[in-house]
Amino acid sequence: MSAASSRLRSATADTFALVVYCFFTGMAIEILLSGMSLQQSLSSRVLAIPVNVIIAWPFGQYRDAVLRLAWRHGPKQVWNRNLADLLAYVSFQSPVYAAILLVVGVEWGQLIAAVASNAVASMVLGVVYGYFLDYCRRLFRVTGTLPVASAPSRQ
Repeated sequence: MSAASSRLRSATADTFALVVYCFFTGMAIEILLSGMSLQQSLSSRVLAIPVNVIIAWPFGQYRDAVLRLAWRHGPKQVWNRNLADLLAYVSFQSPVYAAILLVVGVEWGQLIAAVASNAVASMVLGVVYGYFLDYCRRLFRVTGTLPVASAPSRQ
C-alpha cells in the first residue's frame, strides 16, 4: 500500500470515528446535562460535522503523539494509555467545542455548563473514544498505529 493511500485510509477512519462519536455523545451531553433544547443541540451537532471533518485527522495525529509520549515515558499498561487518551481528548476537543457553541449562539451559562460537563464527561468519553478510534482504524485496515497494552510487560 502506498504512503498516500495509507494516509487517506487513516484520515478516512479518523474522520468517520470522530463524526459518529461526537454526534451522539455531544447531543447526549447538550440535552441531558447542559439544558440545551433539541433544536440548539441539533444546530450544534450539524455545525460540528464539518468542523469534525476538518479536525479529525489532525486530532488523530495529536492523539497518537500523546500516546507515543506516554508510552515512551511511562509504564506500558492500559491505565497509562487510558490517561493519555483522556488528556489528548480534553486538551484538543474542549476549545473546539467552546467555539462551536459560541457560533450557534448559546448563552454564556449554557456554554460554561456544556464545556465543563464535556470536560468532566471526557474523563470517560476520551478513553472510550480512544478504543472506538482504534476499532474504526481496524475496520478501515489502518496499519502502523500504536501498540495496545493488555498486560504489564516482563522486562
